[in-house]
Amino acid sequence: MNDFSWFKFYPSAVPHEVDCAAYSSVTELFEESVKKYGTAVAYECMGKTLTFQELDRLSAQFANYLIHELKLSKGARVAIQMPNVLQYPVAMFGALRAGMVVVNTNPLYTPSEMRHQFNDSGADVVVIVANFASNLEKIKTEIQAKHVIVTELGDLLGGLKGTIVNLVVKHVKKMVPAYHLSGAVSFKKALSLGANHSFKKVASTLNDPAFLQYTGGTTGVSKGAELSHGNIVANMQQISAWMKPKLREKEEIVITALPLYHIFALTVNCLAMLKIGAHNVLITNPRDMKAFIGDLAKKRFTVITGVNTLFNGLLNQEAFGKLDFSGLKIAVGGGMAVQKATAEKWKAVTGVPLAEGYGLTETAPVATCNPIDGTERIGTIGMPLPNTEVMIADDAGNPVALGERGEILIKGPQVMRGYWNRPEETALVMHGDWFKSGDIGVMDADGYTKIVDRKKEMILVSGFNVYPNEVEDAVASCPGVLEVGVIGMPDPKSTEKVVAYVVKKDQALTEEKVIEHCKEFLTNYKVPKEVYFTDELPKTNVGKILRRKIKEAHLEKLGLA
Repeated sequence: MNDFSWFKFYPSAVPHEVDCAAYSSVTELFEESVKKYGTAVAYECMGKTLTFQELDRLSAQFANYLIHELKLSKGARVAIQMPNVLQYPVAMFGALRAGMVVVNTNPLYTPSEMRHQFNDSGADVVVIVANFASNLEKIKTEIQAKHVIVTELGDLLGGLKGTIVNLVVKHVKKMVPAYHLSGAVSFKKALSLGANHSFKKVASTLNDPAFLQYTGGTTGVSKGAELSHGNIVANMQQISAWMKPKLREKEEIVITALPLYHIFALTVNCLAMLKIGAHNVLITNPRDMKAFIGDLAKKRFTVITGVNTLFNGLLNQEAFGKLDFSGLKIAVGGGMAVQKATAEKWKAVTGVPLAEGYGLTETAPVATCNPIDGTERIGTIGMPLPNTEVMIADDAGNPVALGERGEILIKGPQVMRGYWNRPEETALVMHGDWFKSGDIGVMDADGYTKIVDRKKEMILVSGFNVYPNEVEDAVASCPGVLEVGVIGMPDPKSTEKVVAYVVKKDQALTEEKVIEHCKEFLTNYKVPKEVYFTDELPKTNVGKILRRKIKEAHLEKLGLA
């Protein structure tokens, strides 16, 4: 170890290097797991289980539908827009086995957000849960995707249970707004038609794209991080090595409350745990804490992942503290900073440390993690995973001295190929082979890094990136708004909240009107939680609004400067 913040070192129980090319593709790893674990449970949701063999059969049927019925070719983009239900892994693995690229889409997106992502990705087919199909109807003529597959929440629950769930969701809870999508095919019909064909694997290589994961990145509009089979295989291998000291094949029960369309749950829960034959319990609606804890009570779970707000929410439920934690081996927090108070309370209640990890969509996602051997350091993001290097650098990309602040740069086989069809944007975030995270950190002599600030102006809300430009565009389109500047402010519930400062051109404009207008264009977590009115906004001499100055003034007003 030298005196500079450039680190590649791991806990003694973890190898420095792993074989990141052990599989030719994600699908080869999938096939190996099917052969090894066969009749073991792969996924469970709402009490219904899918074995590895059943997942193999259903995903092959879905792949057949894409290939033989829709006549799609290798490399076609398949947008999947659904919460944690059994249909997700079936559709996802089916698309990958067909040699296609999965475009993960947040089900809560507004029509305008959907339109941007589907058109930017060039999605050929959209697989969507019926609850949100009405939004797709609004933009169907404005996107290039020719094929739509609609699924209902209970479609794979089987028999009477599936029928009852679908009826209750639609007619009792009124969770499925009326929609009409001409030519759309049901998920069940797609599987049925696919069953008429013999499955023949479409070979993929480590260089082929596997996922387009959309993110605000560090600049511009939401863009797709192109993650290859090689990126994903590498991160699965790295994660497996990190957790291997405590995890055993076919013995683990994993709680997946984070949505599978999010890169954290996708790689860590959905894929890395598949490699060891884990029983993955999918939680469709973790916000229903009573039902969520009820699901936890039914399982002697061994692994749980989440973001700080999820863990904090559980800890504030009296029933959670009464659960049996005797089987729990690993708890990992990511997606946003794990707060010290949450980590300390978690360990006191469960007896297991809450290990914080760190990564970004662009790093597939895990780059660093705290050790799981009890030597974690609360308040840090841990050390680099195998085959990964982390450097704290100055603006020129040179390593700074230990203990000094600088931007966190990451190099490793999990770093994305680039932003989909955006070479200029890619160039802005790469320094040679190093990915520039936009986060400011400090590294100690043992290689533990602490994030102290963010270089970029991205706002982090419950693990999701919110880009101020996008919110400002929505606010600016509101009648009565002259100018707007958007900032992120600390929030104990979600790390940060979105705050808008507005200059009026119509004095009748109210905070409520601005917020309601934004709800038409933005997912809920992007909508400003507070709107303040001001006579003018601070600007540069060329007229660029200075968000930094807005934030400084706001902190001063709150007495926090």
